Amino acid sequence: MLKQIIAVFMVFFAVGLAQAQPKAGVQYRELATAQPTDSPGKIEAVEFFWYGCPHCYNFEPVITPWVKKLPKDVHFRRIPAMFNEEYALGARAFYALEAIGVEERLHKALFDAIHTGSRLRVSNEAALTEWLEKQGVDTKKFAAAYRSFSVEGKLKRAAQLTQAYKIEGVPSMAVNGKYVVVTDNVTSFENLLEITDFLIEKSRKSGAKAPPKK
Repeated sequence: MLKQIIAVFMVFFAVGLAQAQPKAGVQYRELATAQPTDSPGKIEAVEFFWYGCPHCYNFEPVITPWVKKLPKDVHFRRIPAMFNEEYALGARAFYALEAIGVEERLHKALFDAIHTGSRLRVSNEAALTEWLEKQGVDTKKFAAAYRSFSVEGKLKRAAQLTQAYKIEGVPSMAVNGKYVVVTDNVTSFENLLEITDFLIEKSRKSGAKAPPKK
């Protein structure tokens, strides 16, 4: 009798796990055409974001510790979403800061400046430059990078990826050039990352590699 009870319990437990597991077309979707990644030999996790998005700002304290704990076979990168000109200006600032090597240091500080305190508008180049000067940034280098050929190329690529991944809102997470979390069915920021973890493990188990970058 005890064995039967245990067997029934294990069946219900297994069913519960199956129900809890994210499903294709519900919690995530698979791209018809896999996208090249920037990290050959590793599983790539991507956050699509916008500096002006309050949800992205509130997501930062949740995703930051998650990124720090990622396994060595996972590479994380941010891609600024490109929906319109306002988003493009935020993306330009992001790539210019990245080009001069200060984006990582100032990422949270810039978010804070935009959403609290001075309510900095990243689309206002003069105000942004003034803020950067106070952060000890070489503003001449920033100005040169802001309209550089390399930044223009990254903006075009970000626009292509926003469209290729079929991103409709931010923050959004994508994995290995193949999977995108369906944010409409996400219950919390923590849940967003739980699904991302599932997709990372799914990519790891399948051994599937994103196509090489052209």
